[in-house]
Amino acid sequence: MLDVHRLRVFRSVVASGSVQAAAANLGYTPSAVSQHLTALQRETGLTLLARAGRGLRPTAAGHALAAEADRVLARVGAAESLIADLRTGRTGALSIAYFASVGAAWMPQVVQAILTELPGVRLDLQLREHIPDSREERADVQVVVAGADFDPGSGFTAHHLLDDPYVAVVPAGHRLDGTLETDLADLADERWVDNDFARGWCRAALIEACTAAGFSPAFRVEAHDYRTALAFVAAGIGLTVLPALGAAQLPEGVTCVRLLRPTPTRSIHVVVHDAVEHTPAVRMAVAALQDAARAARAPVSPASAGSPPG
Repeated sequence: MLDVHRLRVFRSVVASGSVQAAAANLGYTPSAVSQHLTALQRETGLTLLARAGRGLRPTAAGHALAAEADRVLARVGAAESLIADLRTGRTGALSIAYFASVGAAWMPQVVQAILTELPGVRLDLQLREHIPDSREERADVQVVVAGADFDPGSGFTAHHLLDDPYVAVVPAGHRLDGTLETDLADLADERWVDNDFARGWCRAALIEACTAAGFSPAFRVEAHDYRTALAFVAAGIGLTVLPALGAAQLPEGVTCVRLLRPTPTRSIHVVVHDAVEHTPAVRMAVAALQDAARAARAPVSPASAGSPPG
């Protein structure tokens, strides 16, 4: 069995480029570092390092082991943090991944709710548009946009939170300025500003709805996020269509218009790691997200600058 401490010493040598530098960084003697390296190479039966001038460089096997050691040491570090939390009476750690518009609209109140009830929990918040392929890289809780029947993967459970309708945002003085709602097909000949660089579920839902309405939107400007797209709209360059949550905070000089026949809609879910679903922090996070989703479904005032339809 590999010695984790020797892996740490080995990674320090790879990062530092020499035994002497690693010894200085670790607070060891060069002799102690050399002994750890010798023992590790004996345990693995591999030549991990080769001479390079006055220093050392990893061999092909050394590069491969160093990459794997990073993952192992990260997991060990997470376990050590958990042990430290438990020893000091904290309630542990919780990782939550979310996409950008939910981050702005929901996460402040979700975090506030968690820390009010569980002030000792340590939160790791991750901005993430997609679910990672690797189980080890996935968060305890992740808010995602996906189809109604998507499979979150073995060991994970998905809970539906909200169907988020799209709205059109138009500049002041536009022919739809002050209009409460319009058919999606009525936007066919408009100048569109794109707002989704990810080309994921959110964009797919919009394109599918436009296709159903008999047209393909003509994007004159491609922006990589909602805020930038809204700035272009405010400048009078065109209109943009985005989910209502993304229009929660609008700049001056723009107006929201509800879309009908059809209404593009994205489905928002929370995906929970089954191994931690019973913990107080996860239960609190899911409950806070459900509260935020219910609030987002509440009726709102008619469309106006800075007040998106719900």
